[in-house]
Amino acid sequence: MLGFMNEAAFHQTQKDGKVTFFSRSKQRLWTKGETSGNFLLVKEMLIDCDNDTLLIKAEATGPVCHSGADTCFNETNNSFSLIKLENIIADRKNNPNEISYTSSLFSKGINKIAQKVGEEAVELVIESKDDDKEKFLNEAADLLFHYLVLLQAKNYSLKDVEAILSERHK
Repeated sequence: MLGFMNEAAFHQTQKDGKVTFFSRSKQRLWTKGETSGNFLLVKEMLIDCDNDTLLIKAEATGPVCHSGADTCFNETNNSFSLIKLENIIADRKNNPNEISYTSSLFSKGINKIAQKVGEEAVELVIESKDDDKEKFLNEAADLLFHYLVLLQAKNYSLKDVEAILSERHK
């Protein structure tokens, strides 16, 4: 997307790590995602050779455009991330779908979800003893997926876990 940023918006973006613009229509700072929850998380900020344009590389936590499109230029963002998967899992929890495996897990309750995490952990341990890369990585993916479902069922996210790991890292 393209947005206008004044000095205050630039400093707010640096401080919070979320892209903040100066809205000329609202005449105030506006953090992308403040109402939709679809933030732009700063990965890198670059300034051009004339020092008059800023390129912000960011990870979108959902659609970027207010229309619901991936971008404001009608492009499709096909990149995969754990944040996107976490958002899909949250959507399956909040908007159940009869044909969704994830929705069916939520409908069975926390005990079934926790049981699936345990089963997948055991299967991963078993596959780790062999040298079958494909089976091992598939079990690792299954465990990670079910772990994300469990976090969502408990109303937590990877960010909560990251915060703890970050604190331990200090």
